[in-house]
Amino acid sequence: MPFLSKHRYPGELNDRLRDADTATAELMSEILGEACRRFPSMGQSEKTARIERLLKSEAWTDAALALIDLELPLWQVRRIAYDEGEWYCALSRERELPDWLDQSIEAHHADLALAVLTAFVDAQQLDAPSSRPSVPSVRRDVKALYQPLCCDNFA
Repeated sequence: MPFLSKHRYPGELNDRLRDADTATAELMSEILGEACRRFPSMGQSEKTARIERLLKSEAWTDAALALIDLELPLWQVRRIAYDEGEWYCALSRERELPDWLDQSIEAHHADLALAVLTAFVDAQQLDAPSSRPSVPSVRRDVKALYQPLCCDNFA
């Protein structure tokens, strides 16, 4: 599925990941179609081939980590932890900073692969280039009682 073929709101893929019980081939192909801009990559055919092998062998967690390596080269896994039935995954750009200084992406799920994929999709959305105009615009939500006021001093 091409990335620009359907206009979906950014949280829809996160909702699908949150609601899924386990990672499946269908869910992985949806992530590849909607969130991955570099897969398949012509310049990095070795990484792409590795991801394809992992997907064929249904190694979902390893495939998710390989996707992070391919799609988000500036991001690194900061922490993967298991606590009270949930897997927690944190991705960071500055892994060497203390926790309280770092602005990391954190996700959790009962399935390890889905926790990593959720963090990946969140980081991908944060890294996505925004289409902003070159000239800033002014908000147009004028109140009904709005009256312009001249505050120049003509004295």
